[in-house]
This record gives sequence, structure tokens and C-alpha cells, in this order.
Amino acid sequence: MLEPCVKMAVASSHTYAPLLLLFLLACSCRASPGHAVDPTCPPAKASAVAVETLDCGGPRCQPPAPHVPVPVFPYDIDPMQFALNLEYTEAEFFLHAVFGVGLDQIAPNLMLGGPPPVGAMKANLDEVTWRIVAEFGLQEVGHIRAIQNTVGGFARPKIDLSASNFARVMDQAFGYHLDPPFDPYIDSRNFLLACYVIPYLGINGYTGTNPIIDGYETKHLLAGLLAVEAGQDAAFRALLFERKSETVPPYKGITVAEFTDRISAARNQLGKCGVKDEGLTVPPELGAEGRICTNVLSADRDSLSYARTPEELLSILYLTGDEHVPGGFFPEGANGKIAREFLRKPFAAGDNKAPAN
Repeated sequence: MLEPCVKMAVASSHTYAPLLLLFLLACSCRASPGHAVDPTCPPAKASAVAVETLDCGGPRCQPPAPHVPVPVFPYDIDPMQFALNLEYTEAEFFLHAVFGVGLDQIAPNLMLGGPPPVGAMKANLDEVTWRIVAEFGLQEVGHIRAIQNTVGGFARPKIDLSASNFARVMDQAFGYHLDPPFDPYIDSRNFLLACYVIPYLGINGYTGTNPIIDGYETKHLLAGLLAVEAGQDAAFRALLFERKSETVPPYKGITVAEFTDRISAARNQLGKCGVKDEGLTVPPELGAEGRICTNVLSADRDSLSYARTPEELLSILYLTGDEHVPGGFFPEGANGKIAREFLRKPFAAGDNKAPAN
């Protein structure tokens, strides 16, 4: 069954071509002025956001002057560029799942080279999940653009998003081979569990990066990225929490909550830096203020986000427990100066692309 945005696109194919352009237009809710492709989108003038003012550029709308008037310090660049590895991965995973295509078709100017992802495919999603993931996928496009415009970028690394790689993740989390192998693309429940695997790590990374950057534009970028990535993770966790007691077919007796517990435990083990990851339920003493076992948001004893270093993130994403040994989601290693130094591979000056603006 075609997704809501796509239905209208197909119906109007005699007017708008190619179909891919319709995908992009439909996902912005407008194919042409005055024509709403998605019937759930409000007319522009009727929307609460459609407010016209004459002084929106005035002083009251501008942030205070920064204490240190340097937009980007040289040492801001590498840690912020490192985030592109995760942003590329999330963009490809989400976009392929909903549209069947990725950055090569949606935003080819942002790839900066590099091979297409391995095994990414369209997922069998219900309407609500489809809409959420479509929004998040397009948000990731904006994230990549914002990073590249602020600190420059590097070519998309080789990313393995195949069902077999996710099956390996789940097997590693459970300590034995699930039969049949886990398939993230088979339905919404499995896809949400797969979404539990990667996006949360971006929050850890941004939280860990914040103390080591100083430029006011860099900090603005990081704050914006962290806020939206945290929101995405919260949405995924909330959707999974609604299903926490459901068993995951065909794995009899294994619930959604147990999947999240196992994945979190595996990430803690691979990261080798203690508990920085928690499933949807925890013993009360580990919950907020030690008084609740609900754990929709993973946080420390003060309900603050856990931080992880690039070494920890690579150890987890490689599925090897070693930032020097690639594998997992990055079979040839992540890109950028930080990741390449861990691999003891040179990062030539030409590999780093300057900001686009």
C-alpha cells in the first residue's frame, strides 16, 4: 500500500515529474503554490505559524552578543565533523526506510563522495511510523547541511544497513543467534527496535562534545542538533514504551522491553566505560530519583544525559569493542580526522571539505 504522500504523487504523475521530485515536494507538504499534496497539512494562511510581521529582524529577535566573538575555533572542527558519521547513517537509514532512496537521490550535493550504503531498503511501516520516520529522515538532511555549512565535512563513509548487520547486532545483544535472524525492515515494531540501536548514540556524542568546543556558531549548531536528536530518540522510545510488554514475533517470550535492555547492555559492554545506557524499564533504584522503574528517557542519577567519547562511540558502532578495529555499521571505518587517526590511516588535507557558505 502506498504511503499517504506517495498516493497523491502517483495520482498527479501526469502533472509533476519525475516521481522523485514529487517525493521531495510531497514531504514538504506542498507540490506547487496553493496545492496541498498531503491533506493533513493545514493551508499556509490558516496555520498558526503563518504570522507576518514587519519587525521580525529587530533586536528583540536576536541573541545577545557572544562573550567570545569567534564563530568557529579551529579545534571545534574535528569533533563537530565527527558527528557526520552518525548523521549520514541516520539519514540513509530513515530515508531508505520510507522512500526507498537515500541521499544520492534526495540530497546528492551533501554526500561529498563516498559509496552508497549497503543493504538499506524500504521498510513495511504503518502510517504513523512512516510519517514520523519520514520527518526525521528529512531532518537528518538538514543536520548534515548545517554541519557542513558551519565546520565543513567529509565524504560519506561506507555504511552497512543490511538486515544481516542488524541481525548481528541483536545476536550480539542476546548472546546467541536469534532464529530466524532479526529483520529491521519487516514491520514497524522491528524497525523501531532498530531505531533504538543508533540514534541514541548521537545524543551521547553531542553531550560529550559540548565541553570541548568554544565558537559561538559551533555551540549554536551543537545545541540545535542535540535538541532535535534528543527529541527523535524520545519519540522512538515513547513508541516502544507503548509496546514494552508485547512479545516480538516470532521470538516467543521475548518482549520489546527485553530487546531494549539487551541492546543497552551490549552498548555498555562495547563502550567499556560503565553504564551510560538503559532500557525502557529499570530497577526503581536506577530510575528518576530512585523512585520509579519507568525509563522512557535514559539519564544518569541527576537525570542528565550520558556523555560518550568518540572512542566509545566507534567501539560500539564497529561492534568490535575497539575503536581501532572497524566493522559493524562502518565496515571500512568511519571518516573524518578523529576516526582515521584511531585506524592509524592518514587523513589528507584534501579529504576535509571547507564550509559551504
